Amino acid sequence: METAQKNDALKGGEFLIKETPAERVFIPEEWSEEQRMIAQTCKDFLETEIYPRLEDIDSMKHPELMPQLMDKAGELGLLGTSIPEQYGGFGMDFNTSMLVAEVTGAGHSFAVGLSAHTGIGTLPILYYGNEEQKAKYLPKLATGEYKAAYCLTEPDSGSDANSGKTKAVLNPEGTHYIINGQKMWITNGGFADIYIVFAKIEDDKNLTAFIVEREFGGITMNEEEKKMGIKGSSTRQIFFNDCKVPKENMLSERQNGFKIAVNILNIGRIKLAAAAFGASKAVTANAVRYANERKQFGTAIANFGAIKHKLGEMASRTYACESASYRAGQNIDDAYEKLVAGGMEEAQAKLKSVEEFAIECAILKVHGSEVLDYVVDEGVQIYGGMGFSADAPMDRAYRDARINRIFEGTNEINRMLTIDMLMKRAMKGEIDLMSAAMAVQKDLTSIPDFGAQEEGGFMAAEKKVLANLKKAGLMIAGAAAQKLMQKLSHEQEILMNLADMLIEVYALESAILRTEKLAGMRGEEAVQPQIDMTRIYMMRAVEIAGQSGREAIYAFAEGDEQRLMLMGLKRYTKVEPFNVKDARRRVADVLIAKNEYPF
Repeated sequence: METAQKNDALKGGEFLIKETPAERVFIPEEWSEEQRMIAQTCKDFLETEIYPRLEDIDSMKHPELMPQLMDKAGELGLLGTSIPEQYGGFGMDFNTSMLVAEVTGAGHSFAVGLSAHTGIGTLPILYYGNEEQKAKYLPKLATGEYKAAYCLTEPDSGSDANSGKTKAVLNPEGTHYIINGQKMWITNGGFADIYIVFAKIEDDKNLTAFIVEREFGGITMNEEEKKMGIKGSSTRQIFFNDCKVPKENMLSERQNGFKIAVNILNIGRIKLAAAAFGASKAVTANAVRYANERKQFGTAIANFGAIKHKLGEMASRTYACESASYRAGQNIDDAYEKLVAGGMEEAQAKLKSVEEFAIECAILKVHGSEVLDYVVDEGVQIYGGMGFSADAPMDRAYRDARINRIFEGTNEINRMLTIDMLMKRAMKGEIDLMSAAMAVQKDLTSIPDFGAQEEGGFMAAEKKVLANLKKAGLMIAGAAAQKLMQKLSHEQEILMNLADMLIEVYALESAILRTEKLAGMRGEEAVQPQIDMTRIYMMRAVEIAGQSGREAIYAFAEGDEQRLMLMGLKRYTKVEPFNVKDARRRVADVLIAKNEYPF
């Protein structure tokens, strides 16, 4: 498999066909002192302002509370992390803004309000606004004087966002667009001052975006939604009734709204992954502390193998997700710097760099949300009966986590998008999947060299497993595309099988690269827990790839073709025996000794 050279940065999706040297990835152990201080500021804010008020926030009895907390976050600069200094923000790079999303991600309902404001509420103006719009709105959004919301979803248009029915009609004087329509599930809807509203003009095929101020009038809303989780985040249905919007408040160009929505969602997806593994760390830390305190049969339950199994697995999945997220975040930062150096305008370069890694953003959204769901479920179980009590922290964590598999496009949509984007890039010649798939086909029909000496080096066996998982994905994707052609896009189950294989490849490779780089920095002896977590994750990735691969093969192949592919899959998912039980126990022992998530 080809290795990416120093001067040949990987493009989005190329992780499947190229190897990445460990020195090319960013790992969170490399945060600067300044970045660590930013993270500590976020932690301190949660400890002093959010955690003591969780009940009040969730009760919604004090509607002024969330806006007040947003104001305090604004005073600390937490609302302006991505906004350039010229507009009153801090102009942080992408990975630093990811760090803020990670730490604040443990903030339950507040985290949702914060991310909606700083992400989908603010970024459309930052990336698509003209100079007048940026100068007018961004400084007030950076301080929190203006709170922002994003109005895309409608009762009949969720995943199919471009089918929205909200209309914008230019008045006879040509000065204002008159907006009429209904939006639903609008986060921050109850207190926002600024709404990014998507509507169609006349019979346009695509949406157009507008910056709408609450003060424009013609805006009414239903009562706050009653929700399973994130109860303290304001979620309203909003009605626009002859809302007069100055024509200069059109955002970008006519019919560019759908593109804005898609590109902003890419950013939201990877930021959601950061918030998810941040929450996973907090939940794991709570579970460890409880396991150390809770006594049964004369000893702390942390000493039981069944509990250690859970803690070790929670840590390994969180570790892999964090590794993958900051790897992708650095890819985005590197792409941005390259585009700016080539003369591209900064805002456009920000968009293009994220768009380049849209495949990874979709992968991480799925992975992060499902890791968190696993972690909170096991957290409840470790707490036992107390886990089911609203007086303990797992109740809120469990309910709040569930929305993440729906936010920013459902996980089903994101799985299918992952394969769709990969295939489209291959068709355009942007990723040479064909050559890689043909090489695997040739390898499949060759005689395996069972007696060949494996290449040595740190984690060589794990890298061999990873290379084979990539071959398995390429084998099945290539055969499915060749057999089904245009019909593949309608075979959603097969697409999701393939996506699961890609997700595990990306997460496993990221964990391997992080551990390898860390071993180079600290020495192999010092990173034994990270080696264990990587190997624990590897065994799970192999199982998922094998199961998903078999399901896909059964779905479209028959006879000799099926038998050949199943033999190939068996070869490519072969792994040497590894005592996962003992590895989980060793990882758990580190957590238990530290009484926290220490990695």
